[in-house]
Amino acid sequence: MWHYKLQCFDCQREPAASEAGFRCKTCGGLLEVKFDLKGKKRPSWDRRQLSVWKYREILPIEKQESIVSLAEGGTGLHRCKRLGRKLGLRKLYVKNEGENPTGSFKDRGMTVAISKAKELGKRKVLCASTGNTAASLAAYSARAGMECVVLVPKGKVAGGKMLQVAMHGSKIIQVKGDFDQAFETALVLAEQRRDLYLMNSLNPFRLEGQKTLAFEISDQLDSKTPDIVILPVGNGGNISAVWKGFSEFQQLSITKTRPRMIGIQAEKAAPIAKAVKRRENEILPVHNPQTIATAIRIGSPVNWPKVLKAIKESKGTAETVTDTEILKAQIELATLEGIFVEPASAASIAGLKKLRANRRVDASETIVCVTTGHGLKDPSVLDRLLKSQTGYNLEITDRTSLDALERVL
Repeated sequence: MWHYKLQCFDCQREPAASEAGFRCKTCGGLLEVKFDLKGKKRPSWDRRQLSVWKYREILPIEKQESIVSLAEGGTGLHRCKRLGRKLGLRKLYVKNEGENPTGSFKDRGMTVAISKAKELGKRKVLCASTGNTAASLAAYSARAGMECVVLVPKGKVAGGKMLQVAMHGSKIIQVKGDFDQAFETALVLAEQRRDLYLMNSLNPFRLEGQKTLAFEISDQLDSKTPDIVILPVGNGGNISAVWKGFSEFQQLSITKTRPRMIGIQAEKAAPIAKAVKRRENEILPVHNPQTIATAIRIGSPVNWPKVLKAIKESKGTAETVTDTEILKAQIELATLEGIFVEPASAASIAGLKKLRANRRVDASETIVCVTTGHGLKDPSVLDRLLKSQTGYNLEITDRTSLDALERVL
């Protein structure tokens, strides 16, 4: 591992890595991990298997024995020719993070965050979640032999994700309200109970794992950088982490350029997208955010300063999409490319379609859409899909029914 330090995103204060809390004690700003990459050369990792830990030199874990892993990362970068043709795009790829161990991109960050917790001697971990973070933390804490507490908004978490949390033996606390209220409760608990180690994206070590998504994209494109990377945005940790990853590869001279970063939010849960459209430097939180895409149903994203910086530095943008557009994109990706993702993941595809229709994306550009979670995470759309996708419900009992079936087919 190369030398790193923690630094405040705003005032540049440098706290110790073991210091309790994940906000700057001077100004309250977010913390981030900063590696000293000056004069460094690309490590000899070409023969290593594609995974999060392939890039261990630029991950903040000091001892190899601290690593807690479930073989995360190494997800597919799929060339989507059929969907690309429909949208008039020559080089469209989907980086499918639903292929991770618990079915979402959260595993990238959780393997690093849990490993750091182990290295720091932590025994109990805590998070607030719309589902994927809880599912991932539950699995990795079980792997590490740690106690796990998850706070979720009551009645607002997809069934597949809650099943994962329960199966891994975590303690589930349901909070009345939305994710933002659950997160505030988690912050209070972490402050009052120093034995509880917070694992939300406020934790900068978790975001270090998520930056490896950018490393893999570059490696899978033979050290080339796509023109555009499009991601769903909820709390904002992922898009800012991916931008950090591309920036570090450029600093190491592995790649020459960095992509434009485009964040997609649900129309009624879009504080970041609205700030970008208004060209403002701060967000206005959305109270009672609403969307079928539960993983991005967040009205007060904690990482918004990092997101706005990533979009501005990359000359990117942000866009909003409706629930109808999200569900349509989910179906198109599944039927045209065989990739089944949860609604929040499909937001990146829906956003691309909207950008393409508005001619804000060129046909010749290389575009990577990140899909963040597997479709089985959220089966709540099943009834709606069955009604729209199937017009027939035949029970085959005799020749007459078979004749009817032949007419349908």
